[in-house]
Amino acid sequence: MRDEHKIEERGISMSQEMQNPKVGQGSIPKSTNPYGRIKHVVAVMSGKGGVGKSSVTALLATWLQDKGYRVGILDADITGPSIPKLFGIKGKAKSREGALLPAVTAKGIEVMSINLLLDREDQPVIWRGPLISGVVKQFYEEVDWGDLDFLMVDLPPGTGDAPLTVMQFLPLDGMVVVTSPQELVGLIVRKAIHMAKMMSVKVVGFVENMSHLQCPKCGEVIQLFGPSKGERVEKETGIPFLGSLPIIPDIAQLGDEGRIELVHHLYPDFFEPVAQRFMERFEDFRGQAGGKP
Repeated sequence: MRDEHKIEERGISMSQEMQNPKVGQGSIPKSTNPYGRIKHVVAVMSGKGGVGKSSVTALLATWLQDKGYRVGILDADITGPSIPKLFGIKGKAKSREGALLPAVTAKGIEVMSINLLLDREDQPVIWRGPLISGVVKQFYEEVDWGDLDFLMVDLPPGTGDAPLTVMQFLPLDGMVVVTSPQELVGLIVRKAIHMAKMMSVKVVGFVENMSHLQCPKCGEVIQLFGPSKGERVEKETGIPFLGSLPIIPDIAQLGDEGRIELVHHLYPDFFEPVAQRFMERFEDFRGQAGGKP
């Protein structure tokens, strides 16, 4: 009976924490990185898996790098890391004077992922929440990122330990939500948005991935998951719709081959509108907050 009472008390305590955004953000000291200056930290989140969240993270990071920003990617999807595969990164991370050194892509984007610490890229990571949370914090605090303009954080899907750790401990400037056009998308986006609001994290906007497919023979546009829900969800939630991305098999193949950095050159109109809206919204956030030195 005594143990049950303790469990009940613990459950009430956790519930109150989650209902009070100040507990999520204000009372917990933010992580710092002693190896350089990271100007902006942006997380990319999805309510469920399989919507192309890691691809959107990689495309946004590559676009920023092409525009002259110094960019890194923290792969916080510990149990399902995709970032090294998308960039064709192999081998294990190195260390120097107690700090982990990020891998560097062909275009100079710095990357840290659990896959860079494993003996094999297909080796599973079967860890419980506290271990995952600890590694996510280490990837921010103990990696020699140097000076970065943007650190993109690729979150695992859902609202579990890793997203909670990132929102609590990392100094986030904003979050991008990735969805797909199914009817379920509204619920998924709202869950992610509600979590962000609880943790006092601003949502820059959401991207609708896999919006349609164009037949290569006849040119017919096929809406595999139904018509776009982007504008409707924007009206319902008040979160800006950054745009839709179609399914293009050649782009998917570039990701499979580890050549995601070529997308903007081979398909210059594919991601440009989404990236431009992201930057407009991000600049609006900075202006409202008085900028970040």
